[in-house]
Amino acid sequence: MIAYLLRRIGLAVITLIAVSLATFFVIHAPAGDYVDYLHEYCPHIQCPYAVETPDEMEIIRDQLGLNKPMLVQYWNWITPIVFELDFGMSNRVSGVWEPAIGILREALMPTIYLTLFTIIITWTLAIPIGIYSAVRQHSIGDYFFTFLGFTGIAVPDFLLALVVMYVLYSYFEYSVGALFSGEYQLAPWSVGRVIDMISHLTVPALVLGTAGTAALIRIMRNNLLDELSKPYVITAMAKGLSPWKVVLKYPLRVAINPFVSSIGFILPSLISGSIILSIVMGLPTIGPVLLGALEFEDIYLAGDIILILGFLTVVGTLISDILLMIIDPRIKLDG
Repeated sequence: MIAYLLRRIGLAVITLIAVSLATFFVIHAPAGDYVDYLHEYCPHIQCPYAVETPDEMEIIRDQLGLNKPMLVQYWNWITPIVFELDFGMSNRVSGVWEPAIGILREALMPTIYLTLFTIIITWTLAIPIGIYSAVRQHSIGDYFFTFLGFTGIAVPDFLLALVVMYVLYSYFEYSVGALFSGEYQLAPWSVGRVIDMISHLTVPALVLGTAGTAALIRIMRNNLLDELSKPYVITAMAKGLSPWKVVLKYPLRVAINPFVSSIGFILPSLISGSIILSIVMGLPTIGPVLLGALEFEDIYLAGDIILILGFLTVVGTLISDILLMIIDPRIKLDG
């Protein structure tokens, strides 16, 4: 077990190095850099530097290290992150230089809250509905949930968000947006603040989790149907065991494997998939920050966010592998 974990952690480190290299070079691929952006848009935005002449542009590039070889820039970016958790500087939000870790922390916490709440809602709905659809195959309920599933997969999240926001505001005078109400915005954590946050997260989480819930319902239904047709289930039923006991104790453990194996992709997909949804619903998550960093050519902040997404993917995959070993004894450690 320990040898397996050490081997997987070693592979995770190698994967993260490859992800960081790919991230850095892809972000640098488009023509131009941050100084070119300032030179073009300085008359319209708050600029930390004067960039009117080519000489001034070169001076700024020299100060920021943007004229050094790419590998040197990569090394100067990644080593503080690894050894000091220093994600560099950014002026993306305030217009003045400040540590990027503050921007990331401010945006990541709402993102984590929304992501975890979405996962809870997704699994809470998908697992029992998938079980019901499999056990009651071809029933009215099965057809109803199948229709909802295909609809949830087909309708884009941002379109559903616009419809939900319109209905809630027009008929219930309920405005969706932000993470807390005004009185709880800067208040310390308390039961009231948690309840207020949950009330604000429910609608975005339902909208964001619609497609994932619909897909997982189909996966659970199809996998469970495949298991229910196997001889060991038929034999257990023939011996008089309770149908629900048979389903929940044996086939469900196998059918739930895709849920566990998808952990590595749920976190980054929800975070990246919430970009448009966060903009539409006015949520202070990491998505709009990443979009703004890419538009502003704030390469280090954008690289930091993409690196975090890669880290979440690798860690999530490692967690899913460990959980699969626990849930399914057929999976061997030497795999």
